[in-house]
Amino acid sequence: MSWLEPEPFLRGTAWRDGDRPVRADPADLARLPWDVAARAELPIGVRLEFTAAPGTRAVLVRYRAALPEPGDPLRALRHGFALWRGARCLAEVFPEPAEEGTVRLRLPPGGGTFTLHLPEGQAPVVRALRAVGGALAPAPRRPRWLVHGDSITEGWWATRPACSWPATAGRRLGLDPVNLGYAGGARGELPLAEHLARLPGELITLAFGTNCWAAVPCSAPLLYETTRAFVTLVRRGHPDTPMLFVSPVLRPAAEHTGNALGATLGELRAAMEAAVRDLVAAGDSRLALLPGGPLLGPGDLADGLHPNDRGHARIAAAVAGALRRAGWAGRPVSPVA
Repeated sequence: MSWLEPEPFLRGTAWRDGDRPVRADPADLARLPWDVAARAELPIGVRLEFTAAPGTRAVLVRYRAALPEPGDPLRALRHGFALWRGARCLAEVFPEPAEEGTVRLRLPPGGGTFTLHLPEGQAPVVRALRAVGGALAPAPRRPRWLVHGDSITEGWWATRPACSWPATAGRRLGLDPVNLGYAGGARGELPLAEHLARLPGELITLAFGTNCWAAVPCSAPLLYETTRAFVTLVRRGHPDTPMLFVSPVLRPAAEHTGNALGATLGELRAAMEAAVRDLVAAGDSRLALLPGGPLLGPGDLADGLHPNDRGHARIAAAVAGALRRAGWAGRPVSPVA
């Protein structure tokens, strides 16, 4: 079988900059903080989804990716590819890092629908893919779920890209998560709200706030108004799109400690939740709140801030449950679908 163009197989994509999937509008980067623009260069959550016909023995993927830094102790793991079927990881392959390469992943007999997670931290670009014996077709499209947040949404401290909470909840609900998490960012940057307003999607989740405690300190009144403004700007492009707001999850060191403006994370969380409730009371019936404070315990955190795999799984379960209760997402899909 000949090499296939990757575009029909890619999922989790937002914008394109040439042949690169990026996570902010490349025509509007000048208004973004430099750290957010830098994180948007990484195709976090971008993956290949395909259906293999019975008799297909393997899939070959040609790719381009950045090389690890010299002396990187994890060099051998940087170019990792993981093959999943439903909720199960079938195989992982770690080729020697190269700027241009081809990776082969063996498929189980009988065919089926698969997801191939890429080495997203190395800014990979898929050049082409093809079947070995048999045939590949793009997997059916699923509802597009825009997920905005910070490093927790981006997936920090999850051991694999597939273990981040957006990826896990997306599998549970049969959604196509578009990961718009920006480590260090998601501080209520209003240009990002306008980017979201221009990006097509059937469902939206906003999950930011912890970086408003210290990275760019906010007072509670300021964050109340910022939250209202952010949601209002997103609504300009998505007037009827279901939107779930998740307030900041547990951060023990910040819960009762004032930042440079004297606000604790608990006070900031309460201000954000009040802003969402007030918007709902004002008539936004397609907006729902999931309070983040109770979702995790200290044992669910890898470093006192970012969730471990168990923490990501707990956030995913809570978000999936909230979306189902609101009637905005269906029943969980089969783990072997």
